[in-house]
Amino acid sequence: MARNLGPQCRLCRREGIKLFLKGTRCDTAKCPIERQGRNNPPGVHGWRRSRDSSYSIRLREKQKVKRYYGVLERQFRGYFAQAANQKRNTGAALLSLLERRLDNVVFKSGFTVSRRASRQLVNHGHIYVNGRKVDIPSYLVRPADKITVKPAEKSAKQVTEQVQINKGRPLPAWLSLDEAAPQITVLAMPTRDDVQIPVEEHLIVELCSM
Repeated sequence: MARNLGPQCRLCRREGIKLFLKGTRCDTAKCPIERQGRNNPPGVHGWRRSRDSSYSIRLREKQKVKRYYGVLERQFRGYFAQAANQKRNTGAALLSLLERRLDNVVFKSGFTVSRRASRQLVNHGHIYVNGRKVDIPSYLVRPADKITVKPAEKSAKQVTEQVQINKGRPLPAWLSLDEAAPQITVLAMPTRDDVQIPVEEHLIVELCSM
């Protein structure tokens, strides 16, 4: 499976916002966005400020979303094609599809510290959906799905400890978490309001429709 193995903090600096790609580190003073003079694009030319073209503005919005959810270009194009075939707003449908990814749900529920860790947890077969092992991070959850941990002591201990560490983290309204089990229940489809990253999705639609 193709992955982005480069420095994660560079991606946040390039977009100019926190994408929370490194878990708890993003909330500390070690975050480059928090350091004085580091809130600029990486590279020797990062200090230069020039007027962005309309294409550049739209591209940045797309790259921001791709990096936030951890998807590559081919995957993103597939999600866009799927969203474009729906009868509702394409931008909202696109973000809803990305929110429904299993690795995103596992992360949002506090099972792990980052989406990258969530993908690893899913890939290694530690996550079950409706009693069946699912090792595909891009699996799209549906209402009434129940997401649990592999019935093994090591898996349960790892996730339970992380859930306790993340206790108090805001949980999206479309998800329910039973910390004792632990178990995630999908209550409804995510809406545009459930997307936490600041993004103007209409710019992405305009770019991908060219």
